[in-house]
Amino acid sequence: MISVNGTEIGEGAVLAEMQYHPASSRDEALAAAAEALVVRELLLQRAAALGLSWVADDPASEEKAIETLLERELKLPEADEAAYRRFYESNRAKFRSNDLYEASHILYLAPRDDAQARSRAKASAERTLADLKEAPDRFAEIAKAESRCSSSGEGGRLGQTAAGETAPELDTFLQALEEGQICPVPIETDYGVHVLQLHRRIEGRTMEFAEAAPLIARDLRAHAWRRAISQYIALLAGSAEVRGLEIRKATSPLVQ
Repeated sequence: MISVNGTEIGEGAVLAEMQYHPASSRDEALAAAAEALVVRELLLQRAAALGLSWVADDPASEEKAIETLLERELKLPEADEAAYRRFYESNRAKFRSNDLYEASHILYLAPRDDAQARSRAKASAERTLADLKEAPDRFAEIAKAESRCSSSGEGGRLGQTAAGETAPELDTFLQALEEGQICPVPIETDYGVHVLQLHRRIEGRTMEFAEAAPLIARDLRAHAWRRAISQYIALLAGSAEVRGLEIRKATSPLVQ
């Protein structure tokens, strides 16, 4: 049995909470759900001790009470410009825009679970690559005639794409190809088999410090909030009687 200062958290509640805590195993999901309910009970009990009120069994009302409690109890430190600059210098990659790619492809449709269709698609792609090796300027012509992507009408052109906007297998080759190069091997994705050509790569740029400042402020505040709430919950657990579940406890004041 799990309880917080004598208030029991029933098995049914834990099982219902599991849906919000996907995990690799049932035991992990159960543990995460139980901990979430213990933390919620600790916060609600603290809210009650401070005279905050809510409607019982009304999740929205309880959430509002917890939100009010945290706003009252947690005082986040304000980062100065030196902290902003340290964060900026240590995390420049976070403030760099993605590279953009201008590419074309020819798609031979074939589901992964259809071995015969895959074999035919791969053979077609290999034949096309052989033809393009002799006449690379025929790419758009072949795309219009054979590609089963909506881009075929544009000669297979995909426009400008960034990493993550195409299939991951295509992303990998877009990052490796040189401008103007046709990928020397067919590329298999969930959709089928592709012949790919990179026309142009547009390098991303790193934001200047002033431009990145609002994002830095957001990230530093989020980090401070996570740290403060973790310490706050640990302190509540340290002064509570929690049975049936191990939860990290603390006895020292919050570090501001």
